Amino acid sequence: MSGYQQNPYSGPQPPPASQGHGYPVAPPVQPYGQPGGHPGYAMAAPPRNGLGTAGMVCGIVGAVCGLTFVLWFFALVLGVLGIVFGGIGRSRVTQGEADNRGAATAGIVLGITALVLPFLWFALAMTLLRDLGPLPD
Repeated sequence: MSGYQQNPYSGPQPPPASQGHGYPVAPPVQPYGQPGGHPGYAMAAPPRNGLGTAGMVCGIVGAVCGLTFVLWFFALVLGVLGIVFGGIGRSRVTQGEADNRGAATAGIVLGITALVLPFLWFALAMTLLRDLGPLPD
């Protein structure tokens, strides 16, 4: 028996340094397609949640503007935008393109709230002015 014994528990041994008459060994060739992917399978598209989120943000800011008497115009504009963006976001959820149904619904509800609040302020102001009566000359 020779004096050299190989360890039976070690992993595969690297090939000798020179295999082809002094030429280096070529690296393995990668298959066609995306690196790390499987050929024939496309990656899933990320959800398109932008308009549902924009509807919610417009609804929140519009409702806050609607709570103040001075910013009623911004409440009307942002309320309409919140309803429109929230509606488009909800339609994307039903088509399977987005996954933020709650944010889109919040945009619709808060957009309606932002539209109603300025009219409530106007009705309150008209009631108070009517109760005061005519102004003295």
